[in-house]
Amino acid sequence: MSTITWITARGLFGRRRFLLLLPLPLVLLGLAVLCRSLGVDPRQWGPPVLVGLGLAVVLPVVALIIGTGVLGAEIDDGTVVHILTKPLPRWQIVLPKLAVATGVTAATVAVPLYVAGVLADSVRLGLALAAASALGALAYSALFLALSLVTRRPVLLGLVYVLIWEGLLGNFVSGTKVLSIQQYVIALADRLAPSGLLETTVSVPVAGVMTALVSVGFTVLAIDRLRSFSVAGETS
Repeated sequence: MSTITWITARGLFGRRRFLLLLPLPLVLLGLAVLCRSLGVDPRQWGPPVLVGLGLAVVLPVVALIIGTGVLGAEIDDGTVVHILTKPLPRWQIVLPKLAVATGVTAATVAVPLYVAGVLADSVRLGLALAAASALGALAYSALFLALSLVTRRPVLLGLVYVLIWEGLLGNFVSGTKVLSIQQYVIALADRLAPSGLLETTVSVPVAGVMTALVSVGFTVLAIDRLRSFSVAGETS
């Protein structure tokens, strides 16, 4: 498993797609620093920056780029054949890749969210946002990794989920929030550090249970889906 982890990390950092991860976190960090330096009331800039940008855009988009890339890129270029020919249980392939995707996503997003949370309210809020976004990174990564094995257009379907389901429908149809990873992250962060800057109708127990179900469920789906791949990298 350590070999696959190393290969995945090296491949991820060696691809140009990794450069796509940097602009959004830097914009989030820059806006938070700018608003704080100008003396803008945190109640005015906190929700749009922390939630509207950080949790609604930066976290899912970074997870989408990484989650669909840790295995999807190998499927696209055919190098997955070398892994599939190894006498390894499929879970020993999926779990290391999920761990890399989750770790890189969490590290990329948690740091600017922590800084933005400190600038908006307190160290406690910063730590809450970092911890909740790490859990969100796991759920998003499991979802997008599974999508890369289920469809040939995982990025497109991922964007539909993020932009249409979580973004558009989530603002107008309250029932969709129960199936929104973004809302789970908001609920967990607000529970860890109540500040008035984070609002959601999803309860903490629902957020915790659903985060676990999404993470485990899509990981199991990814393992099962990978079992159906032939040596040629096609599903049987």
